[in-house]
Amino acid sequence: MNSRLNDRNALAAVHADLKSGLSLPVRLMSRRKLTAKSVRRTRWIDGVVQRIVGRGTPSRRIPGRAGAPDVRLWVLDCRTHKATQPTPAVLHIHGGGYIGSSAAFMFKTLRQLSSELDCLVVSVDYRLAPETPYPGSLEDNYAALAWLHANANALGIDPARIAVMGESAGGGHAAALAIAARDRGEYPLAFQVLIYPMLDDRTGSTRMPASPDVGRFIWTAPSNVLGWSSLLGVPAGGAFAPAGAVPARVEDLSGLAPAWIGVGSLDLFHDEDVAYAERLQAAGVPTVLEQVDGAYHGFDILLRDAPVSKAFTHSWMSALSGAFAPSR
Repeated sequence: MNSRLNDRNALAAVHADLKSGLSLPVRLMSRRKLTAKSVRRTRWIDGVVQRIVGRGTPSRRIPGRAGAPDVRLWVLDCRTHKATQPTPAVLHIHGGGYIGSSAAFMFKTLRQLSSELDCLVVSVDYRLAPETPYPGSLEDNYAALAWLHANANALGIDPARIAVMGESAGGGHAAALAIAARDRGEYPLAFQVLIYPMLDDRTGSTRMPASPDVGRFIWTAPSNVLGWSSLLGVPAGGAFAPAGAVPARVEDLSGLAPAWIGVGSLDLFHDEDVAYAERLQAAGVPTVLEQVDGAYHGFDILLRDAPVSKAFTHSWMSALSGAFAPSR
């Protein structure tokens, strides 16, 4: 009874455009506690979706780093001017709490991105936790970035205009990759698009949202603890997170690629994303912060045609377009 009452209270705060996305099954799923068994079941479903949606989408395998297994890349190329001049490129990293999902759920958006911005989009099928804890996934993503730079001429892309992008855990991976690219100094990034990124393992473990309405739908505090603990190999929120694994714990954010960060006010990640954006700005990194009142986690995927979702997508696409402008 209390859960239903709390759901009603939280629903009152949801943006009018987005209420229809929170059907009873979605709300019930949000209450469910993730377990190793349920993650395996979800992965099976993800695999089916990827086989269906990915049919006909080109992919290729590239060598992993330091003897790691090969990395599969999905190549989404809807460019129109690729034969006449080098174009920008986007390295996309999918979400899934570090423990699941696939790029297939974003293929429609990624094709739209490739077409509208006339850019190559490559999405990384990185290894998932807990089977592969940090830094395995980071190295898979870094291998993809290195491949883009090494094959820029053959791919028809401009290595000075490569951006990294990700949603949710993919946004966390993208932020971590931007930090690694800066620290290693081998492959520069032009921009980072962090869509409600998963940046801080302390959220939901040692730091709770101020309002019970925040983080109530789709991705919750218990799920966040499981996802981060799986990636880190140690309990989320503890004192011994591996260096570089948690973007919000990295002390020096100076010198990173310019960023766009977007998040809803009801998203579990709202506070950590706002804090990260403010820290980037304080470190001298040009950063745009887009906050959507009444939006929950993944709203733009659940209801991609809602006006507020279209405006959100237009915001990060416009930011990317500006970053890709030749004058930059």
